[in-house]
Amino acid sequence: MEQIDPRCGNCAVKYGSKLCQKAEGSAPEFCPTAKRTDSVARAVQAYSDPKVREFARQASIQEASCYADRDAVPHVLRPMKTRLQETVEFAKRMGYKRLGLAFCVGVAREAMTFQRILEAQGFDVVSVVCKVGRVPKETIGITEEQKVYIGGGPEAMCNPIAQAALLNEAGVDFAILMGLCVGHDSLFLKYVEAPATVFAVKDRVLGHNPMAAIYTAESYYQKLSRCPVDVEADTP
Repeated sequence: MEQIDPRCGNCAVKYGSKLCQKAEGSAPEFCPTAKRTDSVARAVQAYSDPKVREFARQASIQEASCYADRDAVPHVLRPMKTRLQETVEFAKRMGYKRLGLAFCVGVAREAMTFQRILEAQGFDVVSVVCKVGRVPKETIGITEEQKVYIGGGPEAMCNPIAQAALLNEAGVDFAILMGLCVGHDSLFLKYVEAPATVFAVKDRVLGHNPMAAIYTAESYYQKLSRCPVDVEADTP
């Protein structure tokens, strides 16, 4: 039988009526809940590991705790916790003591506030900025024309692998990513050894709120849905 790749992002079934939410739900032809049962079953085996199971259990408990009036009828979701509070609570649920914060120099002030809050909550916080080591961009083959400031002199490269290595060496229980660039965040997540979460992502135009482009996809950002994005590989 031909394998059908999941395309859940194209599923038009109404929320609450999807097969992935209820046994009597509906599903399109590409639904992995209907078509990829073997793959899902193999993945579920990972939860037999006690550590993985407990991590997933606490994450699920944390999810539910973010809503008020959960026993009310009819059920209406009423959110009550910010991502910051949720991050603190989850780390405490897991019994973590030593947290790692990997952040972009562009959000250094915000990282300072975040670290202060985490420390006030009783955590030992190890934090590493993206420019750690002041490694020249020429090290990875960046030319003068590809720098942020052309003709502005030496520029230190973002160094997510070093950020991960330093947090690994510090033996952090949980890593928190804050504002790293696209690609740099990927490398950090690839090399960090501790479980990791993303507190904030980089979006220079939208004030680090990338969902704004999604919410306005049919108005201000409709061009992205209608015109190909051109990329010139050798331009900054």
